Amino acid sequence: MSKNMAPVKRMTVAGRIIHWVNAISIVAAVITGLYIGHPYYQSFIADPAVDKYVMAYNRLIHFVGAIILDVTSIIIAYLYFFSRFEKPYQKVIPNKKNLAEFWEVVVNLFSFNRRKNFDSTHSDSFNTVYFTIFHILLVMMLLTGLQLYVHGLESGLSSVGTWWPALLHLSTDWTLTVFGGNMGVRIAHHTMMWWIIVWTIFHIYYQIWRTIFWKEGDIAIVIGGSKFVKEEEKK
Repeated sequence: MSKNMAPVKRMTVAGRIIHWVNAISIVAAVITGLYIGHPYYQSFIADPAVDKYVMAYNRLIHFVGAIILDVTSIIIAYLYFFSRFEKPYQKVIPNKKNLAEFWEVVVNLFSFNRRKNFDSTHSDSFNTVYFTIFHILLVMMLLTGLQLYVHGLESGLSSVGTWWPALLHLSTDWTLTVFGGNMGVRIAHHTMMWWIIVWTIFHIYYQIWRTIFWKEGDIAIVIGGSKFVKEEEKK
């Protein structure tokens, strides 16, 4: 590390735990979701898949992963506005400073420019807007998924009582109107999965890009919680 570089705390322990829990849950939900939509490996099982509860186990993992994402989404939404460490919502306000940061990063991404004329000790506007869109997609994914789940409870009952299906209908039935019925919700759920995959791939690419071009160790934030910036920026 260069002598004029100093560590800056960018992510708390709680933030890192939420990040990795989300990452694992998304991977589990995608893998099991692909199987639920198109059972692709039951033919490799000697006994009939129904006897091995293959679909049941996949649905269980998918549902547990979704519920974990529900919980972390609520936590992230709270921290988005009320975190004492960093308030991301302030970076999506379209003022002069935020717009300048946003377009600086966009131009650099397309031109492979190493220029950085803004303070990167905290999250920049481009990163925050990207983060916001990603989590909106994630919330929509969860709501459409819960609608598909409650649609299967035709009796209106569940093992935890009638309140659970009633709550899901109340919070997700609007997706039927927006997407044009159950099949539209299913297509939207599947499409958003691919958007989230693309968004995640670009997220990883962008953090590697920042690490290579700006040499500030951004990729290490989700492990150690810190990055490195020039001493004058930290001041």
